Amino acid sequence: MSHFAEIENGLVTQVIVAEQEFIDTMDGQWVQTSYNTRGGIHYAPNSHEPDGGLALRKNYAGIGYAYDENRDAFIPPKPYPSWLLDEPTCAWEAPVPYPNDDNTYEWNEETQTWDLVD
Repeated sequence: MSHFAEIENGLVTQVIVAEQEFIDTMDGQWVQTSYNTRGGIHYAPNSHEPDGGLALRKNYAGIGYAYDENRDAFIPPKPYPSWLLDEPTCAWEAPVPYPNDDNTYEWNEETQTWDLVD
């Protein structure tokens, strides 16, 4: 069984688990997605370790994700207007890197900074 995303007007409207033979009988546009793919890398199930498997379409599809046919990639919704798309991963990145310490931060779109969460 594989995961497939239904695409309508360039957006994912649902994701199902099915056999290719079933998808072939369905109307509309269906595109296979890989549950273990994030940022163009395939990971071992329930792991943060790459396993060298086939990374399909940059990211696992989710409802509301865009499907970019030119990139052959699923792209999550843009979280903030200032964030930029990282082409190799098709993931959104803040214009300022997340602080590299043990604290928790949240993005402040107005100031374009990471604010410390107490």
